[in-house]
Amino acid sequence: MATQSTPELSKASNMEKCYENYILIDIGANLTNKKYSRDLDTVVQRAKDSGVQKIMVTGTSVKGSKEALRLTRIYPGTLYSTAGIHPHDAKSYDDDSWLELCKIAENPECVAIGECGLDFNRNFSDPEDQKTVFEKHIKLAIQHNKPLFVHERDAFDELMEIFNRYGNELPQVVIHCFTGTVEHALAYLNKGFYIGLTGYLCKDKSDTGVRKLLVDNLIPLDRLLVETDAPFMYPNTRASKLPIHVKDGLTERSTTFLHRYCTFQRNEPCSLPAIVEMVAAFMNKKPEEVALSTSFNAMKLFGLS
Repeated sequence: MATQSTPELSKASNMEKCYENYILIDIGANLTNKKYSRDLDTVVQRAKDSGVQKIMVTGTSVKGSKEALRLTRIYPGTLYSTAGIHPHDAKSYDDDSWLELCKIAENPECVAIGECGLDFNRNFSDPEDQKTVFEKHIKLAIQHNKPLFVHERDAFDELMEIFNRYGNELPQVVIHCFTGTVEHALAYLNKGFYIGLTGYLCKDKSDTGVRKLLVDNLIPLDRLLVETDAPFMYPNTRASKLPIHVKDGLTERSTTFLHRYCTFQRNEPCSLPAIVEMVAAFMNKKPEEVALSTSFNAMKLFGLS
């Protein structure tokens, strides 16, 4: 039997390397955060090396949305942005800055409206102000036919009440960084919304939360998205309450990126492969399947090139 020549062997080994990587899309990273001001180039390159091909940079204020859009011009085809005012900042709303946000939303690199929504956990802004500003985001998303990137904490009933007012007019909706209950998730899924999961998986200790959702396979793969919410939501894979089979599902490659470059103080998009492996282990699915589905969902939903 003929043996392969050296060039062929090297080609085969390159192909193997190509398949070592998942192809992933991080639908939410706060790369405008000052924690990345000195080494953003390295952070983006590291993400790509880990398998994260595209990253959506979250806009949480007018200034932040403008900066997120600027980053998409520096890293075209890799970074995309969102435009929104976080519910914590609803109190800072004024008509002039809103007009500025509307202009940002017109750009093709801005692929979603948000982060917007309701947060009654801390009430940094008055709940009525939050509702008013949130509705402005909904109307803007309808106007531009762009998905809504939604934050919700302790405000499920009020959020649903607002959504129900818009009926079939509602654009596509992503519940970003979901930390709620199975009941809430099923209500969102019932409305055709997408669920975004983060490293919060490691912290969830409830019997009715994210883990239960995955273990019972209640999220269809075509409604699931993954995100790091970097620099926040560090996935602590060493957490004592993380089941053994989930820890065993982590590959050396993913944990090397995670433990070498990410900390509780500064999570990075390169932690996404570890998050995907944990999601897959909880769902009893192959990580490649979760990676492929979530990437396809993101490409389709946000119209990424």
